[in-house]
Amino acid sequence: MPSNTAAWQPTPGVTLEIKDTPYTAPSVDSIVVRNHAIALNPIDFKLQDVAMFPFLSYPTILGADIAGEVVDVGSAVSSRFKSGDRVIAQAGGVSSNTPSGSAFQEYTVVAGTMAAHIPDDLSYTEAVVMPLGIATSACGLFQKDHLALQYPSLSPKPTGQTVLIWSGASSVGLNAIQLAVAAGYDVIATASPKNFELVRSLGTSEVLDYNVDSATLLEQLTDAFRGRVLAGVLHTAGDSDPAVAICADLFPRVEGNKFFTTTVLLPAHIPAGVKCNRIFASTIKDNGVAEAVFVDFLSQAITEGKYKPAPQAEVVGKGLGSLQKGLDVLRKGVSAKKLVVTLK
Repeated sequence: MPSNTAAWQPTPGVTLEIKDTPYTAPSVDSIVVRNHAIALNPIDFKLQDVAMFPFLSYPTILGADIAGEVVDVGSAVSSRFKSGDRVIAQAGGVSSNTPSGSAFQEYTVVAGTMAAHIPDDLSYTEAVVMPLGIATSACGLFQKDHLALQYPSLSPKPTGQTVLIWSGASSVGLNAIQLAVAAGYDVIATASPKNFELVRSLGTSEVLDYNVDSATLLEQLTDAFRGRVLAGVLHTAGDSDPAVAICADLFPRVEGNKFFTTTVLLPAHIPAGVKCNRIFASTIKDNGVAEAVFVDFLSQAITEGKYKPAPQAEVVGKGLGSLQKGLDVLRKGVSAKKLVVTLK
């Protein structure tokens, strides 16, 4: 049995502690991945700083994005995975309060439905930026209690509807654009002008500057949606209050699904006429969404070049000892990129 090492979070408010950790074998529907690259997300430093989740026990292991090599396979997923497969996966250990399922270690147990194969010509560093962004956007776009869009496919049929993606250059936004386009929807996004070309390159029909004043953005959105049918709004980053306020004024002016879903806290007061929900990536694991995205679509889409790794990876170090440096850099803020630590 392999030896394992992990970067533990002893308690909120302190730095990571590297120490030997037991290797955990997979359950029947899981695989074990030997991690070659780990990507960092804002939730990682937030959970390092504050005990945000009442269900999460400390000490714990943090992290959600991994890319690596399959080393052990549960019996129920042995027809799909084998030892040596190159994969990306969204590690759900934090949401399940199971340290063996988190990313900040050498070996991680992940659900088969939350992993996808990657081709040999795609490096682990490039690929690891995707999993949590995909899972998060998939929840908002496809889950029945969110926008409930049709699933992505390799040959999408146009739906005649348009999704509004707020903060399209965020990690979630860049993946949401690609998933929505692959599901047959047009996309209008907001972003900072410096990221317009990046957002356009992934398939948006139009990009608007979210830095303009609210009244101007409302009028621009009204013009952009003239003659279009709204499929819903996916808000991916930043304070949701101003976005909800603009959407409350926008919704009566447009046709379609007046639903607002977000990755962040919803406002304390929701205006009349606005249906909304908050996204939690882990909820897709067992409700059909993960299977539709990670199992049925993603591997082939990546291989055929129909799905691009985004945002761009920036390596901040090698080895588990570099994770703390990465969290400290991320805490200061990054834009249109994802920080990555390599292990191999």
